[in-house]
Amino acid sequence: MTAIRHLGIQDYEPIWRDMQQFTVDRTPETEDELWIVEHPPVYTLGLNGKREHLLNTGNIPVIHCDRGGQVTYHGSGQVVIYTLLDLTRLKLNIRQLVSLLEQAMIDVLAAYNIDSKARADAPGVYVGTNKIGSIGIRIKKNCSYHGLSLNNNMDLRPFDHINPCGYADLKVTQLADLGIIIETYELANRVAHALTTALHR
Repeated sequence: MTAIRHLGIQDYEPIWRDMQQFTVDRTPETEDELWIVEHPPVYTLGLNGKREHLLNTGNIPVIHCDRGGQVTYHGSGQVVIYTLLDLTRLKLNIRQLVSLLEQAMIDVLAAYNIDSKARADAPGVYVGTNKIGSIGIRIKKNCSYHGLSLNNNMDLRPFDHINPCGYADLKVTQLADLGIIIETYELANRVAHALTTALHR
């Protein structure tokens, strides 16, 4: 089974360090966990992220972390779910995991009559050409950490000050802008449920 932990609003770096420690300490018997969290405003730059994609970050902190991918923004009103999973036990490779995370978001959005798709050339979930969900993963000991973010009802303006995921002129959207008003914790629970269902089919 997969345990779901609700962590509330937490600063990014302590949660990142906790994920690292959880992954280092885990054994083949350790239960998988999903961590649901919201972060105060922060930009995160992936392992091979290029600082040139940070355009005008102002007073929002920038943290260079160890996930894949380029730069993204986290803030209040965004669903963040960290996926601490044993890929050997689940018989998943990294590509299958990314597809599973994308599909969970797509399925939840479809329940709100939002048509979204994944893109082979740029991981994440898109409504038309606008990005609504992002994925960044790290694998260590064949276990994953980091995870996904889904924009619900947040201030999107900080995305204007970066090249989101390394793409200049990539626009982002969110459920609130698509006419769906839902509490972030409720949306997070739905995505977590979709994930656990997919993981244990």
